[in-house]
Amino acid sequence: MRTDSSPGTLPAREHLPAAPAGTPVLDVVIPVYNEEKDLQPCVRRLHEHLDRTFPYAFRITIADNASTDTTPQVARQLAAQIPEVTTFRLEQKGRGRALRAVWSASDAPVLAYMDVDLSTDLNALLPLVAPLISGHSDLAIGSRLARSSRVVRGPKREFISRAYNLILRGSLQARFSDAQCGFKAIRRDVAQILLPLVEDTGWFFDTEMLVLAERAGLRIHEVPVDWVDDPDSTVHIVKTATDDLKGVWRVGRALATGSLPLDRLARPFGDDPRDRDIEDVPKGLARQLVGFCVVGALSTLFYLLLYSGFRVITGSQTANALALLVSAVANTAANRRLTFGVRGRSGAVRHQAQGLVVFGIGLALTSGSLAALNAATSEPAHSTELAVLVAANLAATVLRFLLFRAWVFPDRREDDPARAASPSYDPVRAPSPSYDTTPFRAGEVADSWRDATVQLLPVRPHDTDARDPR
Repeated sequence: MRTDSSPGTLPAREHLPAAPAGTPVLDVVIPVYNEEKDLQPCVRRLHEHLDRTFPYAFRITIADNASTDTTPQVARQLAAQIPEVTTFRLEQKGRGRALRAVWSASDAPVLAYMDVDLSTDLNALLPLVAPLISGHSDLAIGSRLARSSRVVRGPKREFISRAYNLILRGSLQARFSDAQCGFKAIRRDVAQILLPLVEDTGWFFDTEMLVLAERAGLRIHEVPVDWVDDPDSTVHIVKTATDDLKGVWRVGRALATGSLPLDRLARPFGDDPRDRDIEDVPKGLARQLVGFCVVGALSTLFYLLLYSGFRVITGSQTANALALLVSAVANTAANRRLTFGVRGRSGAVRHQAQGLVVFGIGLALTSGSLAALNAATSEPAHSTELAVLVAANLAATVLRFLLFRAWVFPDRREDDPARAASPSYDPVRAPSPSYDTTPFRAGEVADSWRDATVQLLPVRPHDTDARDPR
């Protein structure tokens, strides 16, 4: 959903429109496995809180993960007694599997989940979903590691949680602070495209979903929470940690090889100010310059080492050509991925061929500099040769960046001149040819986002209720 904006204003997704009373705005999922003891008090406490404080209509969905005790019977009793409660039975275990199934089948525009132990203070629920209702954010998570969070738990769990998030930051460059807090929400339109890309069906589901969302440029809102550890938790820490590390390796490898179709997620949910055409401000220039300088510095060092090695066994011109050829291939590959953000194997051969043309220009500059040095001095010192090559490479580097940006790796949205020339073509809205928005369907899914959220209306059923302290 988009809003038209005049030049100079920041575009944003719209607030969810108002609707008649009774339309569920929020669907809170409680995944459970053999929770016959805690399920009823949890659901009743959550329902009372939402009924008293939440300004929109809501639904509570119990997602039963193949429980073998009386949990299914308790869930059915609650659904029969409380109109806002429904139950969903799965015959296989897995928190991720349960969330994927229920979220995919829900017609509510905002989807959330929380653990059955209610370790997180429910006062954080409205701040969690408010940015999604307003259109400010795409996902929201509760964070136990924020500075203003108030957390009570043992040192073992504290160490494991912080160590895990350090691993995510170091290996997957994650910027969110708490991946495993059982208190999250997502917009339904985002979930329909994001969930089919998430492979995990267990505890790593949260982390994988957040990493993919972050890499795709979606906005993740974090809410500091008050959290008290449940001493009776049935989570197997060692097994969960092992599965999580396997998931980190799998996702990290997929990101490194470019096999994840993140183009499906790249800003499909609203205008992004970074996509706006602003006069005299080339897009991504600052970031590309930084990346190009870092790659260039490393490539120059690599080139000089190669030149020094080849110079031992051959003449200066041959050593220069060989060193420049090898370093040029490496430089093109590094700039392709790191500077200009091109992933996958598509077009790699063409980019390398174009890079070799750029290499030829650099070769002409450096070879000409060496020829001029040899003409001026019959036997130049090795240090002098290196100094001349560094100066020639600096000139070649400036030219290389301009050619890379304008010719080898141009703005990919301009690759199709026929589409770009079309009056109706919008480069921000236009999807990739392989864009597939077919959602994962675990049940009967609402026909469309617009059908499910046409109208919403704030509802406060107890504004005149004497039991309501407000």
